[in-house]
Amino acid sequence: MTDTYGAAQSGQLSIGHTTVDDVRVVALRGEIDHTVKHVLIEALVSSDSATPPRIVADLSGVTFMDSSGINVFVTAHQSAIGQQGWLRIAGAQEAVLRVLQLVGLDEVIPCHPTVEQALSA
Repeated sequence: MTDTYGAAQSGQLSIGHTTVDDVRVVALRGEIDHTVKHVLIEALVSSDSATPPRIVADLSGVTFMDSSGINVFVTAHQSAIGQQGWLRIAGAQEAVLRVLQLVGLDEVIPCHPTVEQALSA
């Protein structure tokens, strides 16, 4: 399933969902900014309390992320931990990874080069 959000002038964000071994893989493509933060948090925060949320956010298709994205990932991480789950980031391109490193989020949320490595960590 893939949904597309955002306005053309700010870039679009497409969100795809798959499940691998009871882990939700959320594949993101496009730009993450304030115009898409609400749909991004909905995609990352599980409303199903029956199973602990285990999520890999695939950022390999994300070309830009501002502080709105940082805030969403912090919120999603805290939500997952609070439900005995986890959030991992995979495939962040150099510019996005640099943002994660600048604010120290890579020290809080594990970042992996690929989805496969995030799934097997």
